[in-house]
Amino acid sequence: MKSPLPDHSVYFGDVNVKHLVLVKVRPDVTEAEISAAFDALGALVGQVPGLLSFSAGRNHSPEAAGQTYTHAFVMEFSDITSRDAYLPDPRHQAAAQRLRSIREPHDAVTIVDFTG
Repeated sequence: MKSPLPDHSVYFGDVNVKHLVLVKVRPDVTEAEISAAFDALGALVGQVPGLLSFSAGRNHSPEAAGQTYTHAFVMEFSDITSRDAYLPDPRHQAAAQRLRSIREPHDAVTIVDFTG
């Protein structure tokens, strides 16, 4: 069955894709809640095909421009097709909902996907 998702491999080939997410967590959220949200995302490694790794942490940048976001995480996918399949995956949607529950309601997330 042909995937309804676009075949980006035509443009990028079979290269790893990094999915970078910057998040502004609400100040009332506990460290335990933050850990639980990131643990839910990290638990997808080994469950979601093509998801190779996950790393997350608190923002420690001394640069003024970096102070907008409190936390960040990076996921690495084996290729664009795996990343595209991950986005609508119900396991991703459930973990993403947990993240949405701890972040600021507006202008709280930036997502960048890149190869290389």
